[in-house]
Amino acid sequence: MKPIKSSPSTVIKFHFDEVIVPAHTGVIDSEETRKPLHMLPVGGKKDWSVQFDELPKLILKMELSDGTIGISEFYRDHNWRLIEEVANGLLGQDITTMCLQDLPVPLSREYDGFECAIWDAYAKQLGIPLYMLLGGAVRDRVYVGAWSSHRTIAESGQIAKGYAEQGYDCIKFKCDLEDDVVAWCEEIKQHAPGMKVIFDPNQRWENAGEARRLLKGLEKVGNVLLIEDPIRKWMLRDYAELRRASSIPIVQHISLPYVYQGQRVHDAINVIEHGSVDGYNFNAGLAKFKQLDAIASAANMNCWHGSEVDLGILEAMYLHQSLAAKSCVWPGDIFGRMIRSHDLLKKPIRFEPPYAFAPNDGPGLGIELDEDAIAKYRISTKTFS
Repeated sequence: MKPIKSSPSTVIKFHFDEVIVPAHTGVIDSEETRKPLHMLPVGGKKDWSVQFDELPKLILKMELSDGTIGISEFYRDHNWRLIEEVANGLLGQDITTMCLQDLPVPLSREYDGFECAIWDAYAKQLGIPLYMLLGGAVRDRVYVGAWSSHRTIAESGQIAKGYAEQGYDCIKFKCDLEDDVVAWCEEIKQHAPGMKVIFDPNQRWENAGEARRLLKGLEKVGNVLLIEDPIRKWMLRDYAELRRASSIPIVQHISLPYVYQGQRVHDAINVIEHGSVDGYNFNAGLAKFKQLDAIASAANMNCWHGSEVDLGILEAMYLHQSLAAKSCVWPGDIFGRMIRSHDLLKKPIRFEPPYAFAPNDGPGLGIELDEDAIAKYRISTKTFS
C-alpha cells in the first residue's frame, strides 16, 4: 500500500464494478436487419462484429481521504491492465494539485473514465454542479432525439410514430447502402408528420457517387435534418462536394474516445479548413469537449453530443457538458435510458421529450447510484487502495 498524504483531497481508493446491461428486446433494430454496431475490434474479433450491449462497462467509485466519492462510467470494452496501472499511479495523489485540463493519465480510451470521477469529486468538494467547472450553463435543458439502428421499411415509420407520440421531434438511424433510407423517410413522413431524421451511415455510403444518389432522393422527401459521416472521414474534398450538391447539412463525428482510429481535436479544425462540414457530432471527455465546443462556436457552427448508447453516469456527464456548450444545439444522442434495460441510477435522468435535464441531486454529477441494479448486472469487481 502506498503512503497516503494528509490532504482531504487525496485519492485513497478505486472501486470498480464491471457490468453488462442488455438492451430492451426489439429497441435496437428489426430482426431481419440485425447488424452489430460496435465499430472497433474486440479481442480477436474484427470491427462491426459485436453488438454494443454484449460488451462490459466499468462503474467507478473513487474515494478521497475526506470520504468524498467521485463517480464515473467507462466506455465499453475497457482495458483492465491499463486501468489497474493508472489507478495505482493515481493513488496517494491530491486531485486539487492536478491540472484538470491535462490529468496524469495517458492518452487512451480509458482517460475519460478517470477524468469524470476526478471532476465529479472536485465539484463535490467545492459544492457546485459539474457544469460550473465548464464555465457555467448557457441553457437550462438539452435538446435530445430518439434513436434506432437498421429497420425494415415498414417498421421505420412505426418506430418514428411511437417516439413522436412521446414528444420527440427528431430520430436518428444507423444505416448503410443496403438500407432504403429514402423509403424510410417516406414512411416516417406518412406516419410521423413533422418528425425530422438524422442518418448516420458510419462512413458506409462508401463514396461521393453513392452519397449523391441518396441525398437527391432524401431531398425530395424533405424531412432529413442532417447526414453524419456519409463517407470515409479522410475524403474531405468529397465532403465539400456533397455540401455543394445538397441542401442537407453534412456533419462529421469527431469522436475522441476512438483513440485507435486516430481521431483528435485538430480534426475539427481540419474539416473547417477544407470546407467539408456544416457542423459536428462531438464525443469527448470534459476538458476536450469544452475545447471542441470553443472551435465550433468560433466557427459559428452547431454540434450535438454523441454517445455510445451509454448508461446513466456518462449520460449525466453529457448533459452537464451540453448545458455549458454554446454550440450544442442540435438534438443530442442521449437516449441510453430508452435502449438499455437499466441506467444504474437510483433516480433516472429527467426526460421531457424532446428535452432532457441534468441531474441536480447534489453537487458534481448530481446523481446517486442504484447499488441493487449494479449488483444485478455485475460480472466482476476490483478494488485498488
